[in-house]
Amino acid sequence: MSYLVLARKYRPKSFDTLVGQPHVVRALTNALTQQRLHHAYLFTGTRGVGKTTIARILAKSLNCETGITATPCGVCNACTEIDRGRFVDLLEVDAASNTQVDAMRELLDNAQYAPTVGRFKVYIIDEVHMLSKSAFNAMLKTLEEPPAHVKFILATTDPQKVPVTVLSRCLQFNLRQMASTTISEHLQHVLAQENITYEPAAIHLISRAAAGSMRDALSLTDQAIAYGNQTVNEIEVRSMLGAVDQTYLYDILQALIDQDGVALIDKAQTMQMRNIAFEAALNDLANILHQIAIIQNVPNSIADDYPERALLLDLAQKLNPETLQLYYQIALLGRRDIGLAPDEYAGFTMSLLRMLAFAPSEKVSEKPSPPASISSKPLATPAMNAQVNVKVDIAQIEQTVAPQTTTAPVTIESETESVAQNFDGNWRALVEKNLKLGLARALAQNCEMISYDENSITLRVSASNKHLVSANYQEKLSSAINQYFGKRIKLNIEISGESHVEINTPAKQSAVEKATIQSSAEDSIMQDSFVKDLLSQFDATIIPNSIKPI
Repeated sequence: MSYLVLARKYRPKSFDTLVGQPHVVRALTNALTQQRLHHAYLFTGTRGVGKTTIARILAKSLNCETGITATPCGVCNACTEIDRGRFVDLLEVDAASNTQVDAMRELLDNAQYAPTVGRFKVYIIDEVHMLSKSAFNAMLKTLEEPPAHVKFILATTDPQKVPVTVLSRCLQFNLRQMASTTISEHLQHVLAQENITYEPAAIHLISRAAAGSMRDALSLTDQAIAYGNQTVNEIEVRSMLGAVDQTYLYDILQALIDQDGVALIDKAQTMQMRNIAFEAALNDLANILHQIAIIQNVPNSIADDYPERALLLDLAQKLNPETLQLYYQIALLGRRDIGLAPDEYAGFTMSLLRMLAFAPSEKVSEKPSPPASISSKPLATPAMNAQVNVKVDIAQIEQTVAPQTTTAPVTIESETESVAQNFDGNWRALVEKNLKLGLARALAQNCEMISYDENSITLRVSASNKHLVSANYQEKLSSAINQYFGKRIKLNIEISGESHVEINTPAKQSAVEKATIQSSAEDSIMQDSFVKDLLSQFDATIIPNSIKPI
């Protein structure tokens, strides 16, 4: 007796056993129960999600000898013949191989005759989008006003190619890709029925590789059973699928958290020696980061029997949500651009190094310790005369000029003053160096400190920036201040009553400094003897905005 593959052996034969499409089952069940039958149905969705299966169950529901029902008996002549594919009044047509108008006309000519044994003559046209334009036109009239004994069930993976004139004449159902958990549960049920031993981790791998298709999942399971000699275990399934060993990726995430570049490259080199596909590795890394992000928001979302549950929960505690989002975006972009890299290893390691370079340091030792106290004193305005080194690039000078040595203008040096443990009233230094602000940075940079004491800080915002004083931004700014000082600090924000009055904010101070630096750079260029010679001897001009201080 020939072996029947799992995808055919466990093909649902009733709506009760169909998994993954509850919205379609509910609509069809109610319609059949209430006898509200449409003459044409269109099922759309990707491969292996149940389009043809639902069409056959619907055909049984319409022709079951017990009557039109949402629960066909499965034992009458009509039900058994439909299951075997031999029911005379059920015609299944593959539109991919019958695209021409002549085939469609022949089909429609037979539709006018009454069914031979059944209640309805049912036409299932699979991949209907493959029909030619002439074939679609030939079926329009019949599709709009078919004989009472005819039902059309169309299925397609590409509804965009079906003419709107056909779509408008059908009751359309969009079948969704199946969730990995739904596929996993069904595979476990199937393997239990087959008395096949399996590891849950292997089932998760197959479910993920199926990409929402139950048929693909069952086919991969068949392959895994043969590959593993009547067992389905994680190591062999990984080998069969060419999947990345998740251990490497968890070690990489730990190295990123530890800011350990040596360990990061060491793991990448180990993966290269084992010929692991780096594009797949970036894809799996993005999947892990997605799981961690969900766990951070919904801790109970991960199943108790998930193989890497403990690791994921641990990483969810260690990774800052903002850093996690950054890693996820870099992984996606790295996967997209890996074909442009010199080789896959280079593309993979550069993605990891981007994560290492751009992620903020989260080590506890680098977090400023809470100040002992905040002494009450008048606000001290930060000095505005900070001086910096200015270097100038002169680009796009005429190539006819002989190379000469330009003496770089010399200015005095600048030193950045660090914020002391005890707050000294320097609001700008607090904002720019110590507070972890995120989206609230715009509010903080446009505030002027009016006063402060041990338990409170009062800020002022100009009327032109009052839109920044939202509840969300205030909450984030207050949280950042409390986190830095290690205690609850009351935050008061006032809005200036006069819109034309400028206040001394970090943003204004920064703008003034940049203008001063730019002016110094421009003056240095204009006073340079070489530049003066170019201007006078060659009638040269300096391109506006081309002078940039370094």
